[in-house]
Amino acid sequence: MARYSKNLRPCLERLKPYVAGKGIGEIASKYGLPPGEIVKLGSNENPRGPSPRVFEAIGSVRPERYPEPEGLIEALADYAGSASENVLIGAGMDGVMDTITRLFLDPGDRTAIYTPTFSYYEILTVTGGAEPIFIPRGENFEVPTEVPAGVKIIFICSPNNPTGDLISEEDLRTIVETTDGIVFLDEAYAEFSDQNFLPMVGEYENLVVGRTTSKAFGLAGMRLGYAVAPDWIAREYRRAAPPFFGVTTPSVAAGIAALGDLEYMRRSVAAIRQERDRLRKAIPEFRPSGGNFLYLETEEPSGRVAEEMLRRGVIVRDCFSFRGAGDHAVRVTVGTPGENDRFLEAYGEVCGSP
Repeated sequence: MARYSKNLRPCLERLKPYVAGKGIGEIASKYGLPPGEIVKLGSNENPRGPSPRVFEAIGSVRPERYPEPEGLIEALADYAGSASENVLIGAGMDGVMDTITRLFLDPGDRTAIYTPTFSYYEILTVTGGAEPIFIPRGENFEVPTEVPAGVKIIFICSPNNPTGDLISEEDLRTIVETTDGIVFLDEAYAEFSDQNFLPMVGEYENLVVGRTTSKAFGLAGMRLGYAVAPDWIAREYRRAAPPFFGVTTPSVAAGIAALGDLEYMRRSVAAIRQERDRLRKAIPEFRPSGGNFLYLETEEPSGRVAEEMLRRGVIVRDCFSFRGAGDHAVRVTVGTPGENDRFLEAYGEVCGSP
């Protein structure tokens, strides 16, 4: 191996693998629990799943055929209120961001990342040969509006993962208007808030707003993300994107079907928001959130809290893997009423009655 490993890029030594939420199979095996009794609240999935139309659409797919994404792009443009030429698609929002960083980052460039936040921004930066500048969020996790000079890309997540806070329109405009860099606004969880910055893309030449079908639409397993970008970025994106934008024939069919049933999505979002409010009333220590999850600072080390919850068959996310979050915070996905009851019961046993 040593003979060939010298060909690896040195930047990889700076990276830690992305830490995903634990899976049901993993926990069932480790703790000897029946898989059907495990509640998964660690990955910010939509427990209500997608529209029934999605299953019908996937069932009619011919997997031997390459995807034809034009209909999906048109449906996304209609939903986003954008021209189809400005809609970019990819294998999850991760895939969209991967292509965006390929457009702009060279070795020696810099990006701005407001911590704690989604760790994939750091991975994209480092694998692009660039240097991430980590800027701590404020006391209430607000985003500082002063951007370091010479930054190529500014990554902002709103609602922010894992804390759930929202950037204000005033602060976002200040950042966009005072930097020469590209602002990538990650709105993966926007449908669970009252915020929508997609229309702002038409006002600025350096703002890209990313979205996903993984959360509100319940299509996490389809890996289908999108963004709205200015004309000049969209043109370059199509030049650098992988064949068929990295999407699959089933994901295209699922996306079109889900977008054709917005009423189902909106009912799903409303139910999750209602449960989110119920959880916050039960545990006032939860921070306000614009996502389908809640962030909680714990008295005990978060690793111990998460471990004890796992022993009771409830998966939550220990936020220690999020740079800047420390070791006393957990993130809890909002589940179904039954799942949330299980969480509250387990939390009461581990941390005291809510």
